[in-house]
Amino acid sequence: MSFTDAPVTKALVLGLVGLSIAASVFDIKHYFYISIGTHFLRYGQLWRMLTYQLCYTNSSEVLFGAMSLYHTRMVERFWGSRKYASFILLAGLFTAIIPPIFLTVVLRPLSFGVLDYIPAGPTPILFAILAQYHAMIPQIYKYKVALSANSPSNASDDTSGFIFSDKSTRYLMALQLALFQWPGSLLGAVIGWAVGYLWRNDLLPAAVARWRVPGWVVGLRAQKRNDRFDGIRRRLEDEGASTGVATGAQPAAEGEGNRRRPLGQQLIDEVRGAF
Repeated sequence: MSFTDAPVTKALVLGLVGLSIAASVFDIKHYFYISIGTHFLRYGQLWRMLTYQLCYTNSSEVLFGAMSLYHTRMVERFWGSRKYASFILLAGLFTAIIPPIFLTVVLRPLSFGVLDYIPAGPTPILFAILAQYHAMIPQIYKYKVALSANSPSNASDDTSGFIFSDKSTRYLMALQLALFQWPGSLLGAVIGWAVGYLWRNDLLPAAVARWRVPGWVVGLRAQKRNDRFDGIRRRLEDEGASTGVATGAQPAAEGEGNRRRPLGQQLIDEVRGAF
């Protein structure tokens, strides 16, 4: 019930958890992170750019990642599954390429090889989604965590403390992901947020921003077919009701609550009356 109207989010959560468990069970976690010096410069394993966001390599990141995806499902409900899936794929492509290249070309030379590692996990994609969540979903309430030990009767608006909102826990979970394996995870989070911001403010090329996945990917064609059949059924029922009134068909019994008889029953009654 919690994933109502959010099939893409449900698939992402189940896929993230399932792939993370599989990577641990089959002992292949070493394929899902990037060491620039070893994997790129020495062995040329550029394919890791397309795989490092598929799963996390420890249970804490899996938990926070799945919860963050779950809490941002409202973005899919606002946009619709097709637009949301398109955004996920485009954000995943941008964040798969930009962080490794930026780390290789800029940060690694400036740090004399110290900054060399990008951890596994879809943290950049999560922060791209979080940028949309931040802009679209309003705050419902705020609360203050006071730093002083004043009693409730002496409390006032001037009491020093931290002000939080109902969205603060979502941001704190995402911040945990950004700091778990920093600076690599923090780099991915910053670039992911930047990609989401550029998308939100229409700063990406128009052809990129308008691209959409085919409707069948998110079951859109099947849904339209079901809606069309429902429309035909309702139209036939309305025509059957009007036919019954025009031919002087008898109303339903009092015990039936004066409900309309189906079209098939009306036709049988007409044929039976003719004999």
